[in-house]
Amino acid sequence: MTSSTTQSGFQLYWRLLRYAKRYWWAFGIAILSNIFYSAVDSGFTYLLKPVLDKGFIDRDLHFIRFLPYLVFSAFIFRSIANFGSSYFMAVVSRGVVKNFRQDIFRHLMRLPAAYYDNNSSGQILSTIVYNVDQVSYASADALTDFVQSGCLVIGLLVVMFTISWRLSVLYLCTAPVITVAVKLSGQRLRRINKHIQDQMGDVTTIAAEAIEGYKVVRSFGGQPYEMKKFEKATERNLFKELKIIVTKTLSVSGVQLVAGIALAVTVYLAISHSASTMLSAGSFVSLIAAMLALLKPLKNLTNVNATIQRGIAAAHSVFELLDRSAEEDRGTIHIERVRGDIVFDGVSFRYPRSERDVLKNVSFTIQSGQMVALVGHSGGGKSTLVNLLQRFYNGFDGTITIDGVDIHQYVLSEYRQQFSVVSQHVTLFNDTVARNVAYGQANAPEGQVIAALKAANAWNFVKQMPEGIDTLVGENGVLLSGGQRQRIAIARAIFKNAPIFVLDEATSALDTESERQIQSALDNLMRHQTTLVIAHRLSTIEHADVILVLQEGRIVEIGNHATLLEKGGAYAHLYRLQFREEDK
Repeated sequence: MTSSTTQSGFQLYWRLLRYAKRYWWAFGIAILSNIFYSAVDSGFTYLLKPVLDKGFIDRDLHFIRFLPYLVFSAFIFRSIANFGSSYFMAVVSRGVVKNFRQDIFRHLMRLPAAYYDNNSSGQILSTIVYNVDQVSYASADALTDFVQSGCLVIGLLVVMFTISWRLSVLYLCTAPVITVAVKLSGQRLRRINKHIQDQMGDVTTIAAEAIEGYKVVRSFGGQPYEMKKFEKATERNLFKELKIIVTKTLSVSGVQLVAGIALAVTVYLAISHSASTMLSAGSFVSLIAAMLALLKPLKNLTNVNATIQRGIAAAHSVFELLDRSAEEDRGTIHIERVRGDIVFDGVSFRYPRSERDVLKNVSFTIQSGQMVALVGHSGGGKSTLVNLLQRFYNGFDGTITIDGVDIHQYVLSEYRQQFSVVSQHVTLFNDTVARNVAYGQANAPEGQVIAALKAANAWNFVKQMPEGIDTLVGENGVLLSGGQRQRIAIARAIFKNAPIFVLDEATSALDTESERQIQSALDNLMRHQTTLVIAHRLSTIEHADVILVLQEGRIVEIGNHATLLEKGGAYAHLYRLQFREEDK
C-alpha cells in the first residue's frame, strides 16, 4: 500500500471511500432517495410552466382539479425520500466513524513504544476524536450533499434545456469560471485544514496536561500560565478557522456572482423582442425559476468541496497513523512458561534522535529463581535495560536470551505474559478493584483475586469498601490513596504469577509497616520466580542474590551486598551516602 505521505488528494479520498463501501446497501438507498428528492424538486420547477399556462391563462379546469393531488402526492414522496436520504447517510457516516475509531484504537494497541515517546496523548486523542469526525463528513455527509445537489443541478438543467436550449447554453458558459474558482479554493482549503488539525492537537494536549496535572498546576500557581497557553492555542485555531470561512465565503460569493451575471444576461435576452416570441409566460417563469434554483445547489457544491478538502487533510493524518508499522514480531517459538534464565551479551542501545548510547556493551547472566537488583544514579540505564528485556524497544546491538533462546524468536504476545511488572508510577484503570487485579483475564475466580489482595496486604481496606472487590477505583485509582494504589498494583502482579518479576521501587508509596509485610509476601513469591528489582532505596535489596551497579550505561560492579560493601567502590559509596541521608 502506498504511504499516505506520497498519496495525492484523489488517492486519499478514494482510500477514504473504501470505509464507506462497507455500508454499500445503506449508501445505495441514500443515493436513490437523493435522486428521487432532486427529481421532485426539479419537477416542481417545471410545474410552474403548466400552472401559469393552463391554470392562470387557459383556465383548464381538468388540470386545476388535478393539481392539488399532484402537489400533495409530490410532497409525500419528497418527505419519504428526505427521510431515506438523511437516515441511511447517517448510517454510513456514523458507521465510518465507528470503523475508523476501532481501526485506529486497534492499531494504537500494536504500535511500538517509540511512537508514544514521540507523540503526545493530546495529539493522539485529537486524531481519534476531531480528525475522524472531519473524515466522516467528507466520506458520507459531503457525498450526500454532492449527490443531492448534483442531481438537482442535472434535473434543473433538463428543465432549462427542455424549455430553451439556446438560453441554457448561454447560462452554462459560466461553468469553466466556476470550475477554476472551486479548484483554487480547494487547494487553499486543504492547506489551511492541515494546519487546523495540527493546532487542534496542541489545544487537546494543553488541556489534557492541565487537567491531569491539576494538583501541580494549583500548588505552584500555574493557572495563569496554563490559561494563557490555552488562550494562545485557541486563538491560533480561531485565526485558521476564520481563514477557512473567508476562503469558503469568497468562493461561494464568486460562484454566485458569475452565475448572477449569466442570469441577468439570460433574463434580458428572454424578455427582449427576439426571444419573447419563443417563450410563453409559463415557460419564461419556469426557466427563470430553474436558473434561480441553480444558485443554491451550486453554493452547496462549493461548500461540499470545502468539506471534502477538510476531510482529505484529516484523512492524511489518520492514514499516516494507520500506515505506521506495528511492533515487530518475527517470533515463531511458542511458550507457556519460561524457566527464567536471562543472559545479556554485549547489549548497547540508543534511543531514536539521541546522540549517545543509553546502554554500552552490557553483559551479565541471571539464573532462574535469582533476585537481581539494578542500582545506580538516575539516567544510568536501569529502566532502559528492563524495557529492552520486555521488547518495548528493538534495534539494539548484542543479544538478549531467555532460557538460551533469543528473545525475538518468541511469539511476542506469549513472551509478554512471562512478566509481572510493578512500577512506582502505578497505572490503574477506571474499573473495579477485581478487574484491576485480574487485568487481562476475563472471568477470574473471585477467590484468586482475594488471595492476591491478601498477599499484597490490600484485603483489609478493600473489604471495607462499599462494594468490596466490585468497587470502582476511579480514573487511575483517584479514589484510592497512593499506598492503596501501590498495593492494588502489587496484587495484580501477584495474581498474574508470571515466571519473571520486575519491580521498580514497588513499595515506595507504602508506610514502613506495610512495606515490611508486603516485602515478606514478595520474598516468598520471589523464591520461585526470577526477579529484577530497580532499587533506589538500597535497604530493600540487601538480600538480593546479585546487585548490578550501572553508571552512564555501563555495569561498573557486580556482586552481592556484603561483597560490594567490602569492595568499597561505587555501591559502597551510594550506600554510605544514602545511610547518612536517612540518619539526618
